[in-house]
Amino acid sequence: MENAVIIGTGCAGLTAAIYTARAELQPLVVSGTMPGGLLTTTTIVENYPGFAEGIDGTQLMVQMQQQAERFGARVRYGTVESVDASADPIRLTIDGDTVETLSLIVASGASPRRIGLESETKLETKGVTYCATCDGALPMFRNQPLVVVGGGDSACEEATYLTRFGSVVYLVHRRDQLRASKIMAERTLANEKIKPIWNTVVTEVLDTKADKVTGVRLRNVQDGSESELEAAGLFVAIGHVPNTHLFEGQLEMNSGYLVPKNGRETSAPGVFVAGDCADYIYRQAVTAAGQGCEAAIDAERFLAAVSHSQKT
Repeated sequence: MENAVIIGTGCAGLTAAIYTARAELQPLVVSGTMPGGLLTTTTIVENYPGFAEGIDGTQLMVQMQQQAERFGARVRYGTVESVDASADPIRLTIDGDTVETLSLIVASGASPRRIGLESETKLETKGVTYCATCDGALPMFRNQPLVVVGGGDSACEEATYLTRFGSVVYLVHRRDQLRASKIMAERTLANEKIKPIWNTVVTEVLDTKADKVTGVRLRNVQDGSESELEAAGLFVAIGHVPNTHLFEGQLEMNSGYLVPKNGRETSAPGVFVAGDCADYIYRQAVTAAGQGCEAAIDAERFLAAVSHSQKT
């Protein structure tokens, strides 16, 4: 029987692990399919407090995990296959093993949103990717024209990173200005290797017959005109979808995001939530960490109350 199980090893999950471990709850932390979370796909993190010169995203997550483990957190590299949040105790299946826990902190994060094209799916890993820092340095992209889709901070960061490898980076955005923060937008548009294409969407990824990306078909959303653009890679950065499918029909949601109440509680007793799987407004590393702290404190108080009631 576990005192606390934490799903996710991003900022939210590992901060929750630090706090529950320091409370001597010996939490079990399940990594999921992306150990370290989305921050491991980022190069330099410049807006996390305490690092004046910035810090590599993967390095930050490694240090957070080591900090949690120093206080007694146990990290299990695996995937949660199912959860019964109504059971008492809460029951999970992790890679085929049944695990019971008195409390559960869901910090499962979010996954990249896809354009939704059949050609996009067919050419994934063959030139279509959702992580420039993961794949941008591959030989297939070097000294080649590349396309980034999106207009937020993530898209700008992806485009800027890709200028290290591509001959030119086209930034395709459906609006006429970027949604990114002012400093990020200015930095991106000032880069001579980045060419913005405004009011445009990708309607097809070329070429499935060649079994690799050779370009994209574009449509201008204002006049409907279509064109083709040669490229060796398509990098999609149009947002994320919360990883909450395990809790459909079990926990209250809003457009797929888990709904916290009275702090970080969910609609099920003993289940708490933190990070991008519940945050559709801020979605920052520092806010995820703060929510992880809150969820851990709420879980600790919940367990203390349960223990007290059992004694009386």
